[in-house]
Amino acid sequence: MRLRTFLKRTRIPASAEAVFAWHAAPDALQRLTPPWTRVRVVTRSGGIEPGARVLLEISFGPLRLRWLAEHRDWIPGREFTDVQLAGPFACWHHTHRFLPYGRDECILEDEVRYALPLGRLGDWLAGWYVRRQLERLFAFRHRVTLSAFDGSGTGSPDAAPAVQS
Repeated sequence: MRLRTFLKRTRIPASAEAVFAWHAAPDALQRLTPPWTRVRVVTRSGGIEPGARVLLEISFGPLRLRWLAEHRDWIPGREFTDVQLAGPFACWHHTHRFLPYGRDECILEDEVRYALPLGRLGDWLAGWYVRRQLERLFAFRHRVTLSAFDGSGTGSPDAAPAVQS
């Protein structure tokens, strides 16, 4: 199993605690789900605290996949992690970090460590596609988060973030 890492960082004009709280809100997943995806929450227990779980159903045309994730490693105001217990990846470990940066700013950081099923064959067949989808998904999520705090209120998938690294 080849473990890959995807990393996305964006500077947000709000405290780490405020951005963390925004991500911890009950409707955060809905706000952060791009309109072009077909994702449905099947069941949910808890929020983002350790042990909380969410079962998602993801549709790709006629194909429906179930994805069970559990939240772990919760540090209030700073980070939380979701880990796939069952789903489309051989491994999925997503850490959301909210890193203080100067006064009343933070760096929103999403680090995803993942492995595709079928080993090298899975990498060869779908590695490029998964990487492209992760880039698109997290670009959307970071734009939506930024727009919630920069005063633009756009949240549009086409709105470019002010600062990104």
